[in-house]
Amino acid sequence: MTRQDAEKKLQDLFKIPQFYDEQWQTVEKVLKGEKVLLIEKTGFGKSLCFQFPATILQGTTVIFSPLIALMRDQVKKLTALGIVAKCINSAQTEEENFQILNEAKQGKIKILYIAPERQENSAWIEATQQMKLSMVVVDEAHCISVWGHDFRPSFKKIIDLVKLLPKEFPVLATTATATKKVERDITYQIGNNITTIRGNLMRDNLKLFVVKVTSEDQKLIWLAKNLNKLPGSGILYTGTQVDTDIYARWFEHQGISSVAYHGGLDKLDKQLRVDIEQGFMNNQWKCIASTNALGMGIDKPDIRFIIHTQIPQSPIHYYQEIGRAGRDGQNSYIILFYNESKDRELPQAFIEQSRPTIEKYEQVIRAVQSELLGEQDLQKRTNLQQKQIRTIKADLIEQSIIREVMIGKSKKYEYIANAPSLNTKPFEELRRTKLDDLDKMIAYVETNQSRMKFLCDYLGDNDNHIFNNCDNTGEKKITVSITPEWVQKLQDFRENHFPNLEVEAKGTHIVNGVAASYYGVSNVATALHQSKYEQGGDFPDFLLQLLLKAFHKKFSQEEFDLLLYVPPTSSGDLVKNFAVKVATALNIAISHNLVKSRVTNPQKVFQNNWNKKDNVRDAFSYTPRTDIIGKRIVLIDDIFDSGATVKEIGRLLTNFGAIKIAPIVIARTVGGDIA
Repeated sequence: MTRQDAEKKLQDLFKIPQFYDEQWQTVEKVLKGEKVLLIEKTGFGKSLCFQFPATILQGTTVIFSPLIALMRDQVKKLTALGIVAKCINSAQTEEENFQILNEAKQGKIKILYIAPERQENSAWIEATQQMKLSMVVVDEAHCISVWGHDFRPSFKKIIDLVKLLPKEFPVLATTATATKKVERDITYQIGNNITTIRGNLMRDNLKLFVVKVTSEDQKLIWLAKNLNKLPGSGILYTGTQVDTDIYARWFEHQGISSVAYHGGLDKLDKQLRVDIEQGFMNNQWKCIASTNALGMGIDKPDIRFIIHTQIPQSPIHYYQEIGRAGRDGQNSYIILFYNESKDRELPQAFIEQSRPTIEKYEQVIRAVQSELLGEQDLQKRTNLQQKQIRTIKADLIEQSIIREVMIGKSKKYEYIANAPSLNTKPFEELRRTKLDDLDKMIAYVETNQSRMKFLCDYLGDNDNHIFNNCDNTGEKKITVSITPEWVQKLQDFRENHFPNLEVEAKGTHIVNGVAASYYGVSNVATALHQSKYEQGGDFPDFLLQLLLKAFHKKFSQEEFDLLLYVPPTSSGDLVKNFAVKVATALNIAISHNLVKSRVTNPQKVFQNNWNKKDNVRDAFSYTPRTDIIGKRIVLIDDIFDSGATVKEIGRLLTNFGAIKIAPIVIARTVGGDIA
């Protein structure tokens, strides 16, 4: 097909007049059955490089993408163009996914998007053997490489599939963010004479600023004073899920329209996440306070600002996230806050967590040496998080130390007899590389040269273009000043902002509760720590007043019959004494009959929810049961983490006849969820 013929079809089908040169170069090679790695900036139009050939080639094009939002968005647009496109992902029911697979096997689907994690599904494995594949696409291809900023073990399975394909079968890998090292790794893994097409990554229309601060308060106050002065709407990226809630509520408190967004929304209400994405597209809010879960795969050209309250782990993370702004070519503002004394801690902790220690690898090896274990069994046996287990098992499989086996319909892992010793060199090198990348991110903060040139050089785009689009090259520096008036506004907010406790579950009468504060956000953490661990005596009265305020805001229209408290593991009578004061203030009868029926460990020693649940399962009792029948109960505790304890007590009290259980705690932990 000539370029002229292709562009006529492009105009007819996609309503786009012509290809960029790099787009046509990519399309031409794909149509010839070649393998291509395309590295191009966000907004360039990489999707067209596989969507167009998919309409020409005979069969079904399969696109592996980790981005559910992208799948939904692109399927909607392709369908509107009359192209039969579907997606398979965890946000849909198994029945929906099964039906789509059947349609693909029957050749009824032209373009099929699928999450890489679905490759472990037996129905998918069977379907690939019956489908007529025309092309395989690896979107966000940096996820293939352990050197990439978002490596995912499930992407390794794509390589296994690619290696089974005929030599002249088209494969396209696309990414906006690949260093030269990542590029080499991707091309090595895909192999078979793959061609790399690398575009120009520079973005003149992004105005880059770094704002140095000395406290979290300075970030909150500057943003409240200045957010409405920025043009249009945009994204504020935070370090954790909890931070999204804090910033969104703070903005709303100051009259700035905002909403919180993170990956955890799916656990609460999958439709809510979709609704926020649509509202974002329609500029419903001035600002979306989000983890890095928002933006990937969402085609919104007019994002006018992107602000980070926390430095990312590397310049490549940063480039990808800010690259979502200004895709229409208009000016957009890019602001990064940095607190020299605190802001390295979080990304460094995430780096340490992302690559488990050698001791954790050895734990998994010892566990599977004794018996066949599934993923859930491994979590329980080793007390490791699911993400850590998945990373470790992928590495151990690659090193031929363990292998997957099917026992009935269950997937287990077994130790391979006479397996080689664990090679730790790749893990140690990777950890050093990631820490070096974090140092590079801080170097970006500290540089007095062009910030865009710094990012382009890091990514291997060594063009000699002269930039004048940052606070080092002509734009005015941003400084922060705080007045007593704003300090008081922030204090008022913290004394009236009460975190929710999401604990409702089928089969129980426990309702979502409330915390008086986040642990670690204010002086609450200090007071709790002094009482619990420094012999500081009972919890101080200001915590009582704060909790009562939270209770009245959440449950002012409710009536309760009885107040109980969580029996202590190691804190003596602190919670009991506090609960007595709460019961007196609320004029609710208190009972001391909820007790431990067996010894438990402090929940903080457990790293995953399976072990937290096992630790407290059937660990409580109450006598006489008749006290509970028909009662509406307030349940008091000091610190809320996973919620496993209050959920277990809620289950017990429901079984004993309680009609409502409302948990109220002094503080909810901030946690480390980043997506």
